[in-house]
Amino acid sequence: MAASLTVGDLFKAKAVTDEQVNAAVERYLAEPETSAHPIADGYTVDLAAAVAGHGWASQVTANPGTHPLLMRAAVQTAILLARARKARTVARKDRTVPPAER
Repeated sequence: MAASLTVGDLFKAKAVTDEQVNAAVERYLAEPETSAHPIADGYTVDLAAAVAGHGWASQVTANPGTHPLLMRAAVQTAILLARARKARTVARKDRTVPPAER
């Protein structure tokens, strides 16, 4: 899969489930500043940037009087349209075993 897939592309490819999208929506609603949320194996999405970068979603979430279902739909739309990033893997240092431990 290409590195610039959207969450929606991953969803269509069945690499992301409904549950994972719903978990991302819940996470954003609980913590709007969340970045680098793991969305699928090997992929993350910056939830805060996804909503901030989507005009309608950013307007809806900024309005405290917005109905919760509308807020959820706006956040879900922004997340599905957001670009997923390949998760960074941490390289481990090569640990050689001293002869005494062999």
